[in-house]
Amino acid sequence: MILRTFRILAKTLIIFVLFSIVLVVVLRFVPVTYTATMLMDEHSVTRDWEPLSRIDRNMVAAVIAAEDGKFCQHDGFDVEAIEEALEERARGERQRGASTISQQTAKNVFLWQGGGWFRKGLEAYFTFLIENLWDKRRIMEVYLNVAETGLGTYGVESGSQRYFGHSAARLTADEASRIAAVLPSPKTRAAINPSGFTARYGNTIEARIGVVRRDGLDACIYE
Repeated sequence: MILRTFRILAKTLIIFVLFSIVLVVVLRFVPVTYTATMLMDEHSVTRDWEPLSRIDRNMVAAVIAAEDGKFCQHDGFDVEAIEEALEERARGERQRGASTISQQTAKNVFLWQGGGWFRKGLEAYFTFLIENLWDKRRIMEVYLNVAETGLGTYGVESGSQRYFGHSAARLTADEASRIAAVLPSPKTRAAINPSGFTARYGNTIEARIGVVRRDGLDACIYE
């Protein structure tokens, strides 16, 4: 009985691994039009896939500045940020975000929102896959097309049209920074006439865009 159970589990694991690899390879070339998060969204969903070539470089620089300054240097995981978050947790302090753009992309495309160690384990697995089967440009392209940018709004193209009435192909540094400031909490933050923390955060991101350009932090995407 134990041996049979082990065989079933082993076969299930092999099928899962093979299926996940095939899925990741396919999505290396095919647009991600729907995700579990979109399917479970209680609002009417607006999404509009755009290739990275039609998304302004300001938007790329803004999300790197806001979410993951080491995007071009790490292999999917920012070890230093994870260690700092664990130390803060041990001290009972408010934890800073340690998820990279790669991790967020893996979660948004292949999994569901929420915590739990099981989901985090799957997130790490899919992060490993996309870092090895996609390139950084593709990871960024997918991220910018599936990230929630407002209530029922997914992708920076839809966000740009919603907030500014024009394509993401011509976002200014200010507009891109305001969208990036909304990403951590798109259901509660506003990109139009932001106030308080959101406004200050957007201004900080806009200032950091210059650092991203100067230090070539987006070089892996445009090389």
